[in-house]
Amino acid sequence: MLPAGVATPAQRAAWEAGAVTVSPNPHHHATFAHKTRMCAWSDPQVLGALSDADRATLARVVPRTILVEASNADALWAGRSGWFFKPVAGFGGRATYRGDKLTRGKWSEIVATPDTYVAQALVPPGTRRLVPADTSLKVDVRAIAYDGRVQFVFARLYQGQTTNLRTPGGGFAAVLPAPCC
Repeated sequence: MLPAGVATPAQRAAWEAGAVTVSPNPHHHATFAHKTRMCAWSDPQVLGALSDADRATLARVVPRTILVEASNADALWAGRSGWFFKPVAGFGGRATYRGDKLTRGKWSEIVATPDTYVAQALVPPGTRRLVPADTSLKVDVRAIAYDGRVQFVFARLYQGQTTNLRTPGGGFAAVLPAPCC
């Protein structure tokens, strides 16, 4: 089922009838990629039934993510420099705020609409040095999967707070497999 508010009635009817393909598939997005899922994947109580190895893997790859609510708003504000705030229904960096750059006014707006933002532990991006320009660029690696298999992997190289394709020396980059052993 397409999430409410995401599609017009005609688009919803076409998708439900199998007349169109939507990417990402709404069911897969809701199951694997929706930001509130990241809250579950970083909650020790929710993960209690998993094996130690699975819990360790999720702890290593999923940044701690919690829903912004009135009950945790004061604590999140006090520790905001360690968090990145993202809208639950957002994408592509729109309306996201790094905690140490967040203003009191914007925070008031976020808190006034409960359950619409998540707080995600700040994870500094990896960087790579370009030669001969002697410039460091941030790296964002993406894997595109379909039907349970990775189809291709690429990276975005950028400077600044969000990715863009205008950074000198930046843009899309190939990710090549390293030789094994």
